[in-house]
Amino acid sequence: MTNSESSLSVDVLVIGWGKGGKTLAAALAGSGQKVAMIEQFESMHGGTCINIGCVPTKTLVHDAQERREDDDAASCWARAVQRRDTLIGTLRDVNHHMLADLGTVTLVDGRARFVGERTVEVSGGEDRLTVTAPTVVVNTGAVPSRPDLPGIDSPRVHDSTSLQHVDPFPRRLAVVGAGPIGLEFASMFAGFGAEVTVLNRRPRLLPAEDEEVAAEVQSVLEGDGITVLHEADLRGVEDGAEEALLRLEVAGRSRELAVDAVLLATGRRPATDDLGLEAAGIDVDERGAIVVDEHLRTSAHGVYALGDVHGGAQQTYLSLDDHRIVLSQLTGDGSRSTSDRVAVPTTTFLTPPLAAVGLTESEAREQGRDVLVATQKVAAIKAMPRPKTLGDPRGLVKIVVDAGTDEIVGARLFHVDAQEVINLIALAMRTGTTATQLRDGIWTHPSSTEALNETLGKLAPVE
Repeated sequence: MTNSESSLSVDVLVIGWGKGGKTLAAALAGSGQKVAMIEQFESMHGGTCINIGCVPTKTLVHDAQERREDDDAASCWARAVQRRDTLIGTLRDVNHHMLADLGTVTLVDGRARFVGERTVEVSGGEDRLTVTAPTVVVNTGAVPSRPDLPGIDSPRVHDSTSLQHVDPFPRRLAVVGAGPIGLEFASMFAGFGAEVTVLNRRPRLLPAEDEEVAAEVQSVLEGDGITVLHEADLRGVEDGAEEALLRLEVAGRSRELAVDAVLLATGRRPATDDLGLEAAGIDVDERGAIVVDEHLRTSAHGVYALGDVHGGAQQTYLSLDDHRIVLSQLTGDGSRSTSDRVAVPTTTFLTPPLAAVGLTESEAREQGRDVLVATQKVAAIKAMPRPKTLGDPRGLVKIVVDAGTDEIVGARLFHVDAQEVINLIALAMRTGTTATQLRDGIWTHPSSTEALNETLGKLAPVE
């Protein structure tokens, strides 16, 4: 711990150094309020995104994309991990000083547990510190889910954190789970030169997406040498001296798969274990997520929950928006809420990235909407040279437009720079900018945004 006092009273107590919590803490401390930030691990100063999530994994993704075919996989991996660690060390230090340098912030390293209303006990070794505050913010994030299967504790079995430092580099990798984390790691390790097999429990990839989008993603993954097994369940792991033997059930049949490492990408659950929430009167749902209202208030007066710990979509930018909602409650007019969120985009960082916002074509049709749809393969878009200049013209663009209002209701972008272009489309959806205005927009050249000029010119009714 950084504080030797046996008790501490502050204006605001933040448990967990995530994006929302650290930003809220800095804002409130900047206004003169006394803030205590409790984080269990010094290595997590700055939160999940900085230390083990978005930033380090996308650093590795970039380096995988830079690898040449004749480069040694293990050497490339080692250099990438070193660059990752150097960058994250710098960012963690910046995040530490973001709060440590504020005179009204007290940093406490240790495990927090509620012992009463708006009161926690923090333990670190033999030390104990009791912290009380009229306002408490729980921002403890989420942790990987781990299925209870035979042999699952094998040292060859990893989660998304431990796999970032796997040593030696696995020549053969099995990825259990085909969600965003699983597919990102599959694409990344294939880029570094591993033989990757994805175990997908469902009949096809990305069941929430239109079939043509999912099919294009699978085609690109398979083109990169990734094997995708559908209707595949892991039944157990046998750890050998040189490899792990996976017991599988694939489409109802037993099968074995020998690999050097396994990634469990089977989801993440709210990190609420042993927080003592019942002592504070904080309700959780059946998944362990803290129950909140649209203003992120929990069932306990004066206690809020930010980020992944209250369930729902797990994105760092939603945690950032959570801080705005709570800040509105504490220092503003209290009007801001989760219902204000419209057209929130997402990106899965495959190579190339898959970005999405709004409705799919199927969802729009199920709602009875009269829509126009435009779909183009990237390689066929004449007014989009940017991917070709980078040597990766794979993927597609699909945009769904309301036929009556000319407003975009959804888009799927699977191409170079998709993570950037999707933000423009999301902004258009929020502001009522029409498809025609985007179609006739003047965009820089060469850029991936130029696809809007051509693709939106091909809108047609849904048959």
